[in-house]
Amino acid sequence: MAAIKSLMSRDEVVHQLAKRQNWAAKEAGVVVVFCIVGVVAIGLLGLFLHKKATARKANKASAV
Repeated sequence: MAAIKSLMSRDEVVHQLAKRQNWAAKEAGVVVVFCIVGVVAIGLLGLFLHKKATARKANKASAV
């Protein structure tokens, strides 16, 4: 039994690709939530790195 049931012609493939809609335009709320989560994650990462850098500077200053 063949793994591929049917081969699509070039025209059928182009038709399948052309009829797809813009997912981000349809689901704007989901995109906004992804952006908010990304901004919060980047902010928390920045805060963590800032605390580590400050602690490292304090340890370096107290050692000298």
